[in-house]
Amino acid sequence: MRQITSFLALVALANAAAAAAEVHYPVLPVGSTMPPFELLGADGQIHHSGDWVTSKVLVVVFTCNHCPTAQLYEDRIKAIAADYATKGVQLVAIQPNSPTAIRLDELGYTDVGDSFAEMKIRAAYRHFNFPYLYDGDTQQVARQFGPASTPHVFIFDSSRRLRYEGRVDNNQRAKLVTRQDARDAIDAILANRPVALTHTPSIGCSTKWAYKEEGRNQEAERLAAEPVSLTDVDAEGLKKLAQNTGGRITLVDFWATWCAPCVHEMPDFVKAWHMYRNRPFDLVTVSVNYPDERKGVQSALERLHVATRNLLFGSTDGYSLMRVFDPDWNGSVPYTVLLGPDGTQIWKYQGDVDMLSLRRRILANLPDDDYVGQKAYWNSANQ
Repeated sequence: MRQITSFLALVALANAAAAAAEVHYPVLPVGSTMPPFELLGADGQIHHSGDWVTSKVLVVVFTCNHCPTAQLYEDRIKAIAADYATKGVQLVAIQPNSPTAIRLDELGYTDVGDSFAEMKIRAAYRHFNFPYLYDGDTQQVARQFGPASTPHVFIFDSSRRLRYEGRVDNNQRAKLVTRQDARDAIDAILANRPVALTHTPSIGCSTKWAYKEEGRNQEAERLAAEPVSLTDVDAEGLKKLAQNTGGRITLVDFWATWCAPCVHEMPDFVKAWHMYRNRPFDLVTVSVNYPDERKGVQSALERLHVATRNLLFGSTDGYSLMRVFDPDWNGSVPYTVLLGPDGTQIWKYQGDVDMLSLRRRILANLPDDDYVGQKAYWNSANQ
């Protein structure tokens, strides 16, 4: 136990030193012997680098959950694992990011973060056919390999000498790929030929080394300092809200201070807004409390740090206001509606929301005008 505590203390000191200046761990040079590793997998098993000693080729891919580039490569990585499984090739993926070093605004293209628990969710959701290992707590393995971004591929021969490192292929969009770099390297090794191209750059999200946790802390401070406002809304305002003419996906949360489930799930809605707010996405909360309860509503919103657009029923005729927004709403709260940019009700639900499913629904409907392929990924039938 003392040894573990001492090691973690050393890691903390190293992170503090790295935070003082941008540190980039060097990429393992081609020709190097593979660093040994022993990591916990999303399958709950401990995996050792020696487990695949009989494999002719070992492909180690550093990838993660949150990066949109890594997501677009998931199917291609799965295909490599499947296509070469009978040829003596083993593919292993390692998640190198420290979950506490990722800001919420870096989660704008994902349903989950990079914690071990969330790795298990992604592996099951996307049916990973390869071991998916976690190195996010100590990053001891990642420091030895030095992955610059996710995904970053390292390919070793039977003697576990590094023969290739870099990208999977030469384009993030699968339809535009003209060179299969990782596959070419594997084929060369299997054929006992020199690898023609041993190094390539790899576009993707930078590795989230633990020292970047300070950025997450600074973000939390900024978010906590954002002002919380509350505005009365009348029938005309609710009608306009339902029409959603702003050209953005809008999540509307009807709630009340006296509704325990409403208050309980509010932080999850706020987190989703912090994740997706830099994309065409809005969150609007609407309290069904009466106008003379404004003080209590304002207090609750401030306690929960709800700094989005917050509305309060502007009259005591709540039923009339409800009918204006949605004639089919029976009045129970919490009541959640996801509106398309043309006012279409994409989804609505009365009761406690499954936030993971809701995030995926949001992602599936957000336009991918700044990263083509994301919408298709979240609407993919191959999940």
